[in-house]
Amino acid sequence: MAVPAAKQRLSVPFDYDKYLRPGKLPHIWCPGCGHGIVLKSLLRAIDKIGWEKDNLCMVSGIGCSSRTTGYVDCNTVHSLHGRAFAFATGIKFSKPELNTIVISGDGDAMAIGGNHFIHLCRRNIDITVLVYSNAIYGMTGGQYSPTTPAGSYATTSRYGNIEPPFDPCEMAKAAGATFVARSTAYHTKELEKILLQALEHKGTSVVDIIDSCPIYYGRMNKFKSASHMMNGLEKDGTITVAQAAKLTPEEIGGRQLRGILHQAERPEYCENYDNIIVKQATATKGA
Repeated sequence: MAVPAAKQRLSVPFDYDKYLRPGKLPHIWCPGCGHGIVLKSLLRAIDKIGWEKDNLCMVSGIGCSSRTTGYVDCNTVHSLHGRAFAFATGIKFSKPELNTIVISGDGDAMAIGGNHFIHLCRRNIDITVLVYSNAIYGMTGGQYSPTTPAGSYATTSRYGNIEPPFDPCEMAKAAGATFVARSTAYHTKELEKILLQALEHKGTSVVDIIDSCPIYYGRMNKFKSASHMMNGLEKDGTITVAQAAKLTPEEIGGRQLRGILHQAERPEYCENYDNIIVKQATATKGA
């Protein structure tokens, strides 16, 4: 009996090896961390879009998520804390043909890198930004971050965090990003689809990815296990845009929205710059 085409596709394992540096594995991420799941979805999205590794550049700053660039076999830059957006901007200015992705944590992107993040979005440079939001500084000791919910515990908020959290998506929209979305490490297939759309979008794309840290945030906030945390924060703590449209704000509660939150068309910075150069050169030649 013939095997249906759908089942044939499922039976073919994805070739992750062609995108990874085997000499850098195994990775350093803790058991239960969702960063590896996010990387999996990203690689599958890149494969679907068909980008060649030589034409792909990944840039990261400092933090657990930023270790991603060390594992992927393409052009990579592991830069300074908060400076990934500045490095990526320079790369895109000098080589606009490179498909450029920034990997950043919520602390790296929203705190020390916040100013660079704002101006990347404002310029609408054709760069895709992945913000791994685990609401903690996982690599440096478990301090609370700009996305740590009020009332949550961290090594620097032993009596509960009193600061209101940033929303990376609202920040990106306000600053001018033309594609803004959110998903989670739990919703892997959904994340893969959203990342594919983000990569294909012309302009600054920002994807906020809720990604649990079971060691620092989880233990400090009484989650029993990594799966308990994923279910609580990622599965039950979020809701799709389509689902939310049918509910009242009271019914949505404190759940975060998933899906495409904003999409617009606006001139891309590098193309605008090239047009200015061509226009000026033409004017000078005709003078």
